[in-house]
Amino acid sequence: CVAWSPDGSKLASASRDNTVKIWNALTGKLILTLQGHSHWVNSVVWSPDSSKLASASGDKTVKIWNSVTRELVLTLKGHSEPVMGVVWSPDGSKLASGSGDRFGRNPQLFIWDAQSGQKILELNGHTATGTSVVWSPDVSKLASASADGTVRVWNALTGDLILTLEGHSNWVMSVAWSSDG
Repeated sequence: CVAWSPDGSKLASASRDNTVKIWNALTGKLILTLQGHSHWVNSVVWSPDSSKLASASGDKTVKIWNSVTRELVLTLKGHSEPVMGVVWSPDGSKLASGSGDRFGRNPQLFIWDAQSGQKILELNGHTATGTSVVWSPDVSKLASASADGTVRVWNALTGDLILTLEGHSNWVMSVAWSSDG
């Protein structure tokens, strides 16, 4: 997984070497390496203001890092399987993460408070691994992709399922929301 910083000056990469690396996007020079996960890093995402990074890992955690000081700010624990995807809310106040095992079992989708690290909501409905999550631009909804072949749209405030999109015959690996909502 690779993610651009919001200002386009840096790239962050997640790797099976258990690290996150931050690169200068203009020169290609390695700026820093974040170490702390004990298993593969599956996803990385910048906070909207570029001050933090969140990383999702096979070690069943999400870690929040200060992108300048390299400091580990928080470790979010609660997933019982590898965390496959993580995303910041557009206002930077929350994170969402999805997990499940390599066979597509034990799906979990959580919404977290990005400041305290407390789990706010657990969204239930997928029958297999959650692979990707994305917030709507207005922060009111969350879309999730899953190994169950569906995309689900959730009310991000209540956790209620709004819509299930069916039609794929295999894992849905990624989901994106249009910028106009």
